[in-house]
Amino acid sequence: MVGTPIGNLEDLSLRAARVLREADVIAAEDTRAAGTLLAQVDALGPVNPARRVVSLFEGNEAARSAELVAALDEGKRVAVISEAGMPGVSDPGARAVAAAVTSGARVEVVPGPSASLAALVGSGLPTDRFTFLGFPPREAGARRELFGTLRDEAGTMIFYEAPDRVGATLGDLCEALGQGRRASLGRELTKLHEEHVRGTLSELASKYAETPPRGECTLVVEGGRAEGPAIDIEAELKRLLAEGLGPRDAAARLVIVTGKPRRQLYQLALSLQRTEGGGE
Repeated sequence: MVGTPIGNLEDLSLRAARVLREADVIAAEDTRAAGTLLAQVDALGPVNPARRVVSLFEGNEAARSAELVAALDEGKRVAVISEAGMPGVSDPGARAVAAAVTSGARVEVVPGPSASLAALVGSGLPTDRFTFLGFPPREAGARRELFGTLRDEAGTMIFYEAPDRVGATLGDLCEALGQGRRASLGRELTKLHEEHVRGTLSELASKYAETPPRGECTLVVEGGRAEGPAIDIEAELKRLLAEGLGPRDAAARLVIVTGKPRRQLYQLALSLQRTEGGGE
């Protein structure tokens, strides 16, 4: 498992370059990106003349992993790379490792650049305890439900996000965790236009509400401090129902601040509505 640069090709280690030159098989998430990288790598020393490059992406990883294990059984050296960064972390590769482990093959990790750690260190937020959460769900309801479960997460939180969803994600984080929670957006890490934009969730949500950032983005969010009393879910639902919201809307309102499943909240709201309405 070979970590590759996330932007700056100078970040490739000498060890990684040697392993890629010596490999019999390179399984790459993006074979075109691999070609660009190998053009740089191959200029550094002798290359295995029998080396071949195959694709390894989400759609074929299960079947390809079996092929890679077969190659290992034949005594071949197999290197797995993602388009950028460490394969297996929000990128294909985890199934290949699991298959290799099951087969009894030796798995060697060649570490490399990491967008999550680069963004964390550059954020200015605490680094002694952190949680990597990968890409949040695309669907708004599932995303808000996840964020609601993180209100009391003590460690600094790290997310990957697509530029066109950064604004919506920051808005949901702001609503779930509080406007004053500190955060940082790491953009184009290790590249020419690297940037760490720091501020509160409210400030960053406002900044990117209408204008998405450019390039690859990593969000780093301050952990919670367990401040304030726990939310009385039943009392809050009763209040929302009394204000005229229906059970579905009342449940949706509390998903993001409690992290409870929408269906569970909806069923409770329905029950409360019947009780308050005299069983009607």
